[in-house]
Formats: sequence, C-alpha cells, structure tokens
Amino acid sequence: MFNDIGALEIVALVVLAVLIFGPDKLPKVIQDISRTIRKIREFSDSAKADIREELGPEFKDFEFDDLNPKKFIRKQLDNDELGLKEIRNGFDLKKEMNEVADAVHGRDSDSSDTGSGASATSSGGARVDMQKKAAEPTKLDAGDPPPFDADAT
Repeated sequence: MFNDIGALEIVALVVLAVLIFGPDKLPKVIQDISRTIRKIREFSDSAKADIREELGPEFKDFEFDDLNPKKFIRKQLDNDELGLKEIRNGFDLKKEMNEVADAVHGRDSDSSDTGSGASATSSGGARVDMQKKAAEPTKLDAGDPPPFDADAT
C-alpha cells in the first residue's frame, strides 16, 4: 500500500505526529488508528463473505481482485479457451513489416516459408503493386471534368 514511501518521508511523518499530538497522546492515537483499521478490515471481510454466500455455488471461484480491470484482462488473456496464445505466437510482426517494405520498394519477398500463415501471398496468391504509376496525359473534351485522384486529396 505504501511502497513508494522512503525512509526520510517516514521520519518526517513521525516528527510531524510528535509535534501535532505530543509525546503523551501519541501512543493513544496510534492505538485508536490501529483499532479503526482493524474494524474496517473486519467489516470488509464480512461484507465479502456475505456477497460470496449470496452469489451461491455457481460463483465459488469468484475473486474480488478480478474486478480490477488489469487483472481481469490478464486473467482472460492467460485463459487459452479462445486460442489467443496460438494467434499471438503465429503473428510475426518483423516478417509482416519486411513484406510490406518489400512491396513498397518493389522487391520480391521471400514468402516461401509458411510459418505465420498471415503472409501476403496466402490471401490470394496475387501480388499487390504498391508503386504509383504516372498517369498518361489524356485530352479532355470541353465539358468533361478533370480526373479525380483519390491519393492526392
């Protein structure tokens, strides 16, 4: 809970507590605070037990820590019912980026291996030409609109 408090900060808090409450009342204040924290923990534990009892046996593996979004997502990703590990392991970002760079620069990529299953050649076998070709000038009639270039806008 207080993992980021250093030794100097603890000393400052102790000195501040002694100055505010005085050395005579400080033990009583510490006892009151510890008693209050203990009661809050007991109340929290009893509330959790009541909720588990009300949920019934269907939710016997329910943990309140799972309500934390980070832990919930981490638990769902670790669960391999959806085959997410296979998808994650089958995705090779370096290979995909090299294939895109080769296509942009007009080089032939080595796509003979079928390791990832997500290569550009597996989608249909046709190579996509990524180079922009210069448009040939055409003569327009008097009423024709100029050609529209979607890449230019």
